[in-house]
Amino acid sequence: MITITKARQLRKMIERLAEALSDTEALENEELFPVWKLKEYKTGDRVRYGETLYKCLQNHTAQSDWTPDTAVSLWVRVDDPSVEWPEWAQPQGAADAYPLGAKVSHLEKHWVSEYDNNVWEPSVFGWQEEN
Repeated sequence: MITITKARQLRKMIERLAEALSDTEALENEELFPVWKLKEYKTGDRVRYGETLYKCLQNHTAQSDWTPDTAVSLWVRVDDPSVEWPEWAQPQGAADAYPLGAKVSHLEKHWVSEYDNNVWEPSVFGWQEEN
């Protein structure tokens, strides 16, 4: 029989092991990561919010209006690398800017970044439309 204390210890151990996973491995094992809640987060922490895995960009204490899907200066989506044309998301700076050659979908079209550290919206500047 597993006691509540042992179950909590086991969960903590699993969470520590999950921290060592690459983003690709993390996406294959999303259930290992905790659901986002109001607490302190450190840079690099990963959480589930809705159907998406997010990575913390800077240390902070979560607030109810700083959810991972809206607080883009605090969180970045961990995208599935197997998706060739992921949906474009507005970068907030160098931490999540698109590299040269990055592929995205935006406005029902496919785009390839023409610049490294690209923070511009496709169709505005810095992207080549693909057919």
